[in-house]
Amino acid sequence: MPNMQYVLKRMKKMDWKSMWKTTGILKKRSGKSRPWLMGDMLRCAVRYNAGYVDYKIAQMYKLNDEQRSTVITRGISNEIVRRMNPKEYWHYFDDKAEFNAFFKEYIPRKWLRINAETNPEELFALYRNQEALIGKPLEGSSGQGIQKYGPDDWKDGPEAFLKRLLQDGIGILEEIVKQHPKMASLCPTSVNTCRIATLMGDKQEGIVYAFLRIGNGKVMDNVDCGGMAARIDLDSGKLQTVGADKQGNTFIKHPMTNTSIIGFQIPFWEEAKAMCLEAAKKVPEMRFIAWDVAITEKGPTFIEGNSFPSHAIPQFAAHYPNGIGIMPEFRKFIDI
Repeated sequence: MPNMQYVLKRMKKMDWKSMWKTTGILKKRSGKSRPWLMGDMLRCAVRYNAGYVDYKIAQMYKLNDEQRSTVITRGISNEIVRRMNPKEYWHYFDDKAEFNAFFKEYIPRKWLRINAETNPEELFALYRNQEALIGKPLEGSSGQGIQKYGPDDWKDGPEAFLKRLLQDGIGILEEIVKQHPKMASLCPTSVNTCRIATLMGDKQEGIVYAFLRIGNGKVMDNVDCGGMAARIDLDSGKLQTVGADKQGNTFIKHPMTNTSIIGFQIPFWEEAKAMCLEAAKKVPEMRFIAWDVAITEKGPTFIEGNSFPSHAIPQFAAHYPNGIGIMPEFRKFIDI
């Protein structure tokens, strides 16, 4: 059932300028008029709780009503998270330092919480002999605020470097994960991570979906930072779709490395799945978690866990060429 209260709330906060820009892009892609697209967007908002970004990413202008009803839109995604994840437990995942400490058995890399009380000697011990480190805000998503630091940044000593980190809003500083050479063969500029979503549903428990996020020249593999994603076959660990980015571009081979995407085998796939399923039991109250997993030469390791999984990647139109979205997969686990 559509949540009218949600639709009205979203309309009040709507970025109408961006929506108008989006209809201009879709007019060229679809051949449909702007008034038709605006009206159809409104219809999808009321009937499917879809925002204009949902409409664009899932290419809902191409879909019939049966197909549209299988898309996990923003409104539906929000409802799933509300039902499955009590907010009082989000802190295990939303605070990156707390996440690293709580799930330490899956995170062998060195890291340090950054605040005004950080010991400069501990900071020096972390960056000494390092070629680079990754700094992140304690909270946040979509790769925002993440920065890479090198020797030039700490050349003036730990006190000056700490001051710089605080000015940059960094809350945690970590060793850079060295990914498996095969993973680097896709894109060497970023750690290409598996997004593996565990769902502890009333009907069954397990992994509901998995995608590989692949960088495209930047430090981050996130689709909000220009990266792409391809769907992973849960049984084999092979990529089963083209890579697709948030702008609707698709890639059979990576544009930087020319590595084929479809059929690419994720190393240590069984180990990665087992790690996520085991970790999900540590906070059983949180029943729907999207884990970001890096694959190293020694096996999988967590980058972070997401208490409010993004609904964008699991609805890219390129991943569902028959127009049937990911909703049927969720319905194996829970009633929607």
